[in-house]
Amino acid sequence: MCDAIDFAIRVVLGRKCDKIFRAIYYASKTLNDAQQNYTTTKKEMLTVVLACDKFWAYLIGAKMIVYTDHVAIQNIFAKKEEKSQLIQWFLLLQEFDVEI
Repeated sequence: MCDAIDFAIRVVLGRKCDKIFRAIYYASKTLNDAQQNYTTTKKEMLTVVLACDKFWAYLIGAKMIVYTDHVAIQNIFAKKEEKSQLIQWFLLLQEFDVEI
């Protein structure tokens, strides 16, 4: 699960066991001044990228489903976004088996 607010991001690494989500690891980060000026979509995507970076050892080679409250993230994975930073993040996430 990933979420971004104006000044911070938070993520939960978890696993579904018997259809119940079980948290494994929690992480959060305060956004710097430049990141606080990002659009909501960029903040949400940054959250996914930082989660993958933080939990890399757990995620590499495994199927991953990202739960987010931001619908635009689905569009980024569905079609190629033309904004360069979002494309860079998209390419970074291609290393993982991601379903959103």
